[in-house]
Amino acid sequence: MSERIPLRLFRSRPWPEQEPTWRDAKPALIEAALKRAQAKPSGNWFVVAGSREVKADAPFGRTVAGREVVLWRDRGGRLRAGAGECPHLGAPLCDGAVHDGRLVCRWHGLALDGRKFGAWSPYPAHDDGVLAWVRLDDVGGEEPLLEPVLPERPPQGSVDAVMTVIGRCEPDDVVANRLDPWHGAWFHPYSFANLRVVDAASEADDRFLVEVTFRLAGRVGVPVLAAFTCPEPRTVVMHIVSGEGEGSVVETHATPLSPGRDGAARTAVIEATIAHSARRGFALARPAAPALRPLMRWAAARLWRDDLAYAERRYALRSTGRLPT
Repeated sequence: MSERIPLRLFRSRPWPEQEPTWRDAKPALIEAALKRAQAKPSGNWFVVAGSREVKADAPFGRTVAGREVVLWRDRGGRLRAGAGECPHLGAPLCDGAVHDGRLVCRWHGLALDGRKFGAWSPYPAHDDGVLAWVRLDDVGGEEPLLEPVLPERPPQGSVDAVMTVIGRCEPDDVVANRLDPWHGAWFHPYSFANLRVVDAASEADDRFLVEVTFRLAGRVGVPVLAAFTCPEPRTVVMHIVSGEGEGSVVETHATPLSPGRDGAARTAVIEATIAHSARRGFALARPAAPALRPLMRWAAARLWRDDLAYAERRYALRSTGRLPT
């Protein structure tokens, strides 16, 4: 195929005949990478939603680590955040309205402008243009940071989409899933082929470097070199470091919620895909971003349909002391 076209024909073995990866996917190696991620500072910042989910005309609510949080935008479009319970009688502020940049409770009309009101406290909020974050110092228990720890992202002109799914697990189980790149071609044969881990994470070079072909249809795919790193405890980032889409990233953020009715942990997987390409055709396609975003979210959700089963299984085994080590 022409060098102007990123697609390539590839050959791969039938699924049962591909090279086994279980010998390289050592539990101790994955656990060591997870522990190094857990030791990194988060500054008490948690991803709550995609930036576009917090609109100017309505509040957005989510429970983070058992804490009700409400987000909205003020008159200037700036992100605001605070406790989700109204200080008057405890009404859910996420069911209220936003009027003239103020958050209005639907029970009795109490309007909050983002400043402290009685027992109600605002929370530091950050909008990075793709994701909406909130800082919960008494939940995180770390030294606060002025802004969340963000990975390197592609330059302006990229196309981003954010997908959220919720699993019966803890954030560590989500992060551990991403720190096991060896499962890709076995667990997701519809998306990945010819996967090879070139470099496994170590203390000296704390990243996984992976050669893989993103399968599009049949024997047509896009080969890339990808690096997996953890900028903070609840985030795993995949950077495309070589090949088509170089500079693109997939950020997987794991946000703890409240336990479910069964008492088991719940975690929101909030994944941001930020696509970039230096090709002229990509620049021409950018105006179609609103139509591309649903497809990007669908592709991410398809993978997480399986990966949540992985994370939930890990959580179930950990909870009963049966996780292999």
